[in-house]
Amino acid sequence: MQWIKRMDHSLLLWCNQRLSRPSLDWLFGWLTHLGGASFTILFAVFLIGFAKGEFSEAGLESLIALTISHIITVIIKKNVRRARPYRKMNHVRVGKFPLKDYSFPSGHTTAIFALLTPLMLASTPAVSMILTGLAILVAVSRVYWGYHYPLDCLVGGMIGYMTAIFITL
Repeated sequence: MQWIKRMDHSLLLWCNQRLSRPSLDWLFGWLTHLGGASFTILFAVFLIGFAKGEFSEAGLESLIALTISHIITVIIKKNVRRARPYRKMNHVRVGKFPLKDYSFPSGHTTAIFALLTPLMLASTPAVSMILTGLAILVAVSRVYWGYHYPLDCLVGGMIGYMTAIFITL
């Protein structure tokens, strides 16, 4: 467990401090919001209402996966109670909107994977790779801004992905 904790902290500091650049501040400042409740819910509802065929169905699957994965994430957060990195570690840069709830697992990462996984399954392999990359960048943005440790995002991504796979199947 100590090895995992050391790796988690080292990767956080590398991403949060060593990668820090004004251009990445702008990019990750924008990308991080794609995993938020407003965007993910509105995008899923938009797909349900305006997309055709399998993409409308993917929107419904995304909305259901968002709901279920959110419940799972909240239950885990309340039981694990892991403090956010900027509350526990010195010198961690934090984004403009410090959060008060717990860190593990990442809700934004859970949400973006729950939203995009049904779309990945309905898309071509090339589009699926782009969507996967986008979801990963949202997860990286959460670490970059000091909101989450990498393990928070890894587990959040797995929860969102597995929930969406279950719903889609």
